[in-house]
Amino acid sequence: MKVKHKVFRNLYQDSVSLMQISAQLSTLPGIQQASVIMGTPTNLEQLNDAGLGHMIEAEPNDLVIAVMGEDARCTEALTLAEQRLTSKPEEGNSDGVKTPELVSIEMALEKEPAVNLALISVPGDYAAAEAIKALNLGMNVMMFSDNVSIMQEKSIKMLARERNLLVMGPDCGTAIINGIPLGFANVVKRGEIGVVGASGTGLQEITCRIDHLGAGISQALGTGGHDLSEDIGGISMLFGLQTLMDDDATRVIVLISKPPSPVVTERILTLAQSATKPVVVNFLSADPHAITRPNVTAATTLASAADLAVALLSELPLPETHSESSAQDLAMLQQASERLPLARQMIRGVFAGGTFCYEAQLICQQNGFTASSNTPVSGNHPLTDLWQSHQHTLIDMGDDDFTRGRPHPMIDPTLRNQRLLTEMNNPHTAVVLFDLVLGYGASEAPAAELLTLLARTEMSRAPVLIAHVCGTENDPQQRSYQVNALRQAGVIVANSNAQAAHWASIVAQIQLQKKELTA
Repeated sequence: MKVKHKVFRNLYQDSVSLMQISAQLSTLPGIQQASVIMGTPTNLEQLNDAGLGHMIEAEPNDLVIAVMGEDARCTEALTLAEQRLTSKPEEGNSDGVKTPELVSIEMALEKEPAVNLALISVPGDYAAAEAIKALNLGMNVMMFSDNVSIMQEKSIKMLARERNLLVMGPDCGTAIINGIPLGFANVVKRGEIGVVGASGTGLQEITCRIDHLGAGISQALGTGGHDLSEDIGGISMLFGLQTLMDDDATRVIVLISKPPSPVVTERILTLAQSATKPVVVNFLSADPHAITRPNVTAATTLASAADLAVALLSELPLPETHSESSAQDLAMLQQASERLPLARQMIRGVFAGGTFCYEAQLICQQNGFTASSNTPVSGNHPLTDLWQSHQHTLIDMGDDDFTRGRPHPMIDPTLRNQRLLTEMNNPHTAVVLFDLVLGYGASEAPAAELLTLLARTEMSRAPVLIAHVCGTENDPQQRSYQVNALRQAGVIVANSNAQAAHWASIVAQIQLQKKELTA
C-alpha cells in the first residue's frame, strides 16, 4: 500500500465539506483510507496517528489531502480531490466546493447587516478567536468546531452571557433555528415545542419523533457536550431555557443531556420550575424522582421525552415512560431467535450516534446486561481493544478513537459497516444493534453498502439484526425508504433507539433462557 498526499497552500474549507470529500475518496476502488483536513498541528498529529501523515509539512491555513491505497489509485484520488476542491458548482448543484467571497465575519456582516448568527466551523485552535469576534459584533454563535479548551469555552460563554447572546457549542453538531436545520439536523415541521440539548443525536432523535407524532419544533438549540459540567456551569442551557421560556411561539420545552453535575442540575431545574409553560427533562441515567417537581416532568428515554412533550402540548394524559413490549413484539422476537444456536449469547451494538450508544448501554443495564464500550456508562467496562469486542459490547464509532483521519460514520459508514459484518460473523453474537442517522450532512445513501453486504450473507445463519432509523419523511434520504430497504434485507426496525435496545435485550434474555434450560 502507498501513502500519497498533496498540500494546497492558503485554501480553507469548512470541516463538513472536508469530511464529505474524505468520504467520497474513501469509496474509490483501490483506496483503503483517505483524509482531507486543514493543516493545523492537531490535525497533522491525528493524520500521523492514522498512518497518513508522515513528513507532511503544512501550515494551519493550508489544506491537506492524504490517501492510502494502490499506487495508481492514489494518484487518481488526489486528482479527483483537486477537481472537487476547485470546481465551481452549477446553479442548484452542490457537487463543487465554492471558495467563499467573504473571508471574515466583519465582511459578512457589512454585506448582510441583519445577520445575527455566526456558524463557526474552523479548526479548534482558531475557533475561540472567531467566536469572540462574532460576539463582539453582536452575533449569536454556533460552534461546530471542536478541540476548544474548557478555559476558552468558559471565557466565550461568559462573554456571551454579558452581552445577552447565545453560544451553541463548541462541538455543537445540530440545531434548528427558525425552521432552518444547521449541521447534522433533520427536516421537521415547525411547531410549538422547543428543545435545548447537550447532544447532537439526542436532539435529532427528539425532534424527529416529535415530527412523527404530528407536532413540530419552534427552536432546537444545542449547547455542546461540556456545557453542563461544573466548570462551565450550564451557561448555554440556562440561556436557551430562558430564551424558550420568553418565546411566545414555544408552549412546551424539552431539555436533554447526559448527567450534568449536581450543582448544575439543581440550577437548571430551579429555573425550569419557574417557567409558565411545562418543561420535560431527560438527563440520561438520572433518577426521575430526583428530576420531577412542579412544572417539570422527568423522561426516562429520548423517545419518552418527545412523547411526553407532545402529550403536554395536546393536553392529553401523560403516556407511560417505562419500556414494555407488546405480545406481538415478543412473538416477533421469539420467532427471530428460534434459529439461533446456543453459542450465540452476546449483544453487540455498533453506533454512529454517541448518545444512542450511551442510551442503549443504560437500557441493556436495566435489563440485566453489563457491557463493555469505548464510551462506557457508569457500571460498564472500558474496552481494552477497540477492534475486538468482549462479551456484551456496544461501540460508539463516532468517537474520536475511530474518526481520527477518517470521516464520521454518519458521513461515510464504511468503517461502521465493516464492524457490523465482523460482529455478525462472530459465532457468539446473538443480536447486532445499530443506528442509521439521516438528515442534512449525513450520507446520501446510508444503507446502500450495508444492504449489499447483507445480500451476500446467509441470513438464516446470521444473528438477529435490530436497527433504529433516526430521520423524517422529508429528509433527503426519506426515512420510510430506508426502513423498508432494511426490513426487506431481514433487519428488524424499531421505532426508537430505546425500543431497539430493549428488543436487543429481549433477544439476549431468550438466548440465556435457552442455555439455562439445557444446562
